[in-house]
Amino acid sequence: MKPINVGLLGAGTVGGGVFTVLTRNASEISRRAGRPIQITVVAEKNKARAEEVVAGRCRVVDDAMAVINDPEVDIVVELIGGYGVAKELVLKAIAAGKHVVTANKALLALHGSEIFEAAQKRGVMVAFEAAVAGGIPIIKAVREGLTANRIEWLAGIINGTTNFILSEMRDKGLGFDTVLAEAQRLGYAEADPTFDIEGVDAAHKLTLLSAIAFGIPVQFDKAYVEGISKLEAIDIRYAGELGYRIKLLGITRRAANGIELRVHPTLIPEKRLIANVEGVMNAVVVKGDAVGATLYYGRGAGAEPTASAVIADLVDVTRLHTADPEHRVPHLAFQPDQLSSVPVLPMSEVETSYYLRLRVQDQAGVLANITRILADRNISIDALMQKEPADGEVQADIIVLTHVTRECNVDAAIAAIEALLTVTSKVTRLRLENLN
Repeated sequence: MKPINVGLLGAGTVGGGVFTVLTRNASEISRRAGRPIQITVVAEKNKARAEEVVAGRCRVVDDAMAVINDPEVDIVVELIGGYGVAKELVLKAIAAGKHVVTANKALLALHGSEIFEAAQKRGVMVAFEAAVAGGIPIIKAVREGLTANRIEWLAGIINGTTNFILSEMRDKGLGFDTVLAEAQRLGYAEADPTFDIEGVDAAHKLTLLSAIAFGIPVQFDKAYVEGISKLEAIDIRYAGELGYRIKLLGITRRAANGIELRVHPTLIPEKRLIANVEGVMNAVVVKGDAVGATLYYGRGAGAEPTASAVIADLVDVTRLHTADPEHRVPHLAFQPDQLSSVPVLPMSEVETSYYLRLRVQDQAGVLANITRILADRNISIDALMQKEPADGEVQADIIVLTHVTRECNVDAAIAAIEALLTVTSKVTRLRLENLN
């Protein structure tokens, strides 16, 4: 049977991995897809790098439009990244009648609705398994494997850089800046790590997962995003003493009045499997009404894990290449005209549990004032730990764990607590999820 011809935009780490894995496993992949899949042209500004990758096995150009305009190319794989040039190229590939495979979570989180609508009108597919959690097939699992379920919630460690940093901070008791420098030295963190450490990368991925889980439009601008750059080693230690571990979690949940969409450092009971995901590994827990909780674990980045997901998409597109567009799996799991208008909740309306750390004067009546403020705002205490002051000090730390309450109640309580003369620093607030 005639091979499917692929044009590759970008021959960097992931692009090189795609070429390597597709070449190495060509026979196995062909048996699965029903026909050969071959990369016939690669576009890369650094032609010397691309030539080294392909070793004469396909054509190399330095103009991406040459790939899009090539009448022999059936599928365009976009591995450039970003959402400027990449958006333009993806939309032009769609307009040219090419199917698109991309690993670009930022592009889809910001412009997914426009891109999916264009693809729907043109009758082509946009596949993006590699955009979330690298080699873990989480998009397919949620979009297809759990299609019988009403998804209740989803929580994931979906950024390996931050998970490595948090693991090292806990294991070695080191500060954030020290561990970040080590992550950069090892190549786990970029020279500019902002998107990772401030939670933006995880929020891009969570936005896509939330849309697929709940059948809502892609709405990155509605996500609450908080990173780990202000997290202190002492809170990781105190959390451990209380039986919890802190992870940067992406959480999306179906609530009574809307959808939660949030990324932030989160205390998780250490007995949960996801709490024990260490280093640069990723994991996602999905809770469906029929199947219960399911866990997906693996490498979230790297050349070959990400290539695995890209090639899985190539196989899917190849299988459905000649299918009636109306009979293909919808981009966001639900039929385009069936997407829900249910709102994404502002963070003030989210309900969860909390960890609060207060630095207070070690004197009578302090704890009573704090508990009264919490009670006045309908915040119930689950656990409380008071640390003895160090020798010669007159201040002590109090740690409070609350039951589930609304974020706006906690905001009000923190403001009142910080106004007490006996409270000597800002209250540290972290959120807590039991993931039952």
